[in-house]
Amino acid sequence: MLREDIEVDPERIAYDPDQDPEETRNLRRKYRALEQDLADNQDLTTEEVAEKLRSANQLFKSVQGINEATNDSGLLLQISQISAAKARAMKSGSGAFDVEDFVARLITFMGGRKPVTPTDDDNDEDESEYDEGAPLDWERIARRALAKSRRVPAMDFMLGPLSVEPKKRNAVKRAKLEKNKEDMKKPQEITEDDITRSENETTKNVATVERILHSAGEVNLFRFVINPDDFGQSVENMFYLSFLIRDGKCALNIDEETGEPMIMLCEQPTAEDYENQLVKHQIVMEFDMATWKRAIDVFEITEPMIPQRPKSTMRIGQKWYG
Repeated sequence: MLREDIEVDPERIAYDPDQDPEETRNLRRKYRALEQDLADNQDLTTEEVAEKLRSANQLFKSVQGINEATNDSGLLLQISQISAAKARAMKSGSGAFDVEDFVARLITFMGGRKPVTPTDDDNDEDESEYDEGAPLDWERIARRALAKSRRVPAMDFMLGPLSVEPKKRNAVKRAKLEKNKEDMKKPQEITEDDITRSENETTKNVATVERILHSAGEVNLFRFVINPDDFGQSVENMFYLSFLIRDGKCALNIDEETGEPMIMLCEQPTAEDYENQLVKHQIVMEFDMATWKRAIDVFEITEPMIPQRPKSTMRIGQKWYG
């Protein structure tokens, strides 16, 4: 059974991922209903199968998604299988089509069963003995087939052109890669004693920032942490200041008159204060190079409040890193 032509608007049949969800759900529901109906009713008549195909064709006009197209192809495959079963069971004349009988008659037509003993012209074939090993006259059936086709017959060989020789595969020997042991290097082993520092720099720098903030009193956050000559150290200053805010030693407020972020040292809360429902508030602040340059221009920062620190060095193994 062939699918009949469907007249659909080309723009309508194009893939549309933004198709109305309610429309797609309705299409899937109808496809599932048709598939279930075909699965439950195996004894459908030819007309009923054709009616199912026409229903599928109507649904296909609204298909614009991959999932719905998959449902349509599955339904079409199911209808094709039922139609093929109907065709095999179709009656032709007085009986069903017998493949073995057709092949036997074809062999007889090509002379594959020649009588062993001479017989009269009007003698019935069933009353004679036949030679089952006689060669078949393929030209006879070919002439009969050519009467139904306009294709020009061509000569060919079953093994392809005679001049072609089979290619021989050349065995390729792969050279074994030999590594020079002198060039091989082991990874450097590092122990705790290999990483040395004169003192804990983080603790030292946090203490330095606390001491400077104590001397400065209440000060603008950006004027305190920004080093106008070094963006990296400005980020480090912000990092060290975050430890003071985390421990409750430093407070951050917004000035009501100027709107500037102000920081100052405060008394560190005790365990009793936290038991009395004291809550610390922390924020996540974005501090990139654009913000650094903008703050320098807005607050006219020319000198850092936190002095420039020399670059730290540490030793790993036998080498020093800055």
